[in-house]
Amino acid sequence: MARNVVISGGGTGIGLATARAFAESGDRVLLLGRRAEVLEKAGVDRALTYAADLADAESVRGVAEFVGREFGTVDVLIHSAGGNGGLEPAAEGDDPLDAVAHDWQVNFRLNTLTAVLLTEALRERLASPGGRVLFLSSIAAYRGSGSGAYAASKAALHPYAFDLARELGSRGITVNVVAPGYIEDTEFFGGAIQEARRARLVAETSTGRAGTPADVADTLHWLASPGAGHITAQILQVNGGAERGH
Repeated sequence: MARNVVISGGGTGIGLATARAFAESGDRVLLLGRRAEVLEKAGVDRALTYAADLADAESVRGVAEFVGREFGTVDVLIHSAGGNGGLEPAAEGDDPLDAVAHDWQVNFRLNTLTAVLLTEALRERLASPGGRVLFLSSIAAYRGSGSGAYAASKAALHPYAFDLARELGSRGITVNVVAPGYIEDTEFFGGAIQEARRARLVAETSTGRAGTPADVADTLHWLASPGAGHITAQILQVNGGAERGH
């Protein structure tokens, strides 16, 4: 039976690969993101799209109303929206403390608030039993990210997911987190990274290769399957062993 799948950040990278995996399984997919033109060009068969700023409560209310009209029940909710706050517009002025405050606020809006607001808006629409909520974290939540803000914003999803797993478990809903490492063919770095940096990231893995959006998408697809029905409140790392060091 076709399921209703809502994917934030569904227009590019991991979100897009995930949307294609579910659509190819015959599920109905809704792609969410900030850029309408990107969503419309995603090329996912029969997918619905809705452009919204998921860090804005009023915009998320609009998403919830749209989901209610088009889907009613949400079987799978996947949070792929977010990204590198360093690619957002910088703080105005040159005060260093203002720059720090801006960096942390931007990263938490992009990576934490987007997931929390969307989850809370759709909480009562999650299929009971059988619903799945899946968050995208990062290897940075374990190892840091240089500035701290991005890593912290991803790590904040972990306790939120654990609390949700407890709260929603009685309804037969599972909640899990996938934490990717270096994944190629995404917009995370804002373009191609330097070859030396890429080589260093690949060398940290035990598999000797970069991750792909399909690696993460396949993991998310499995976590949403009946076979993963007794797995909840877990963090699955998809990084070729890089988190363990090499």
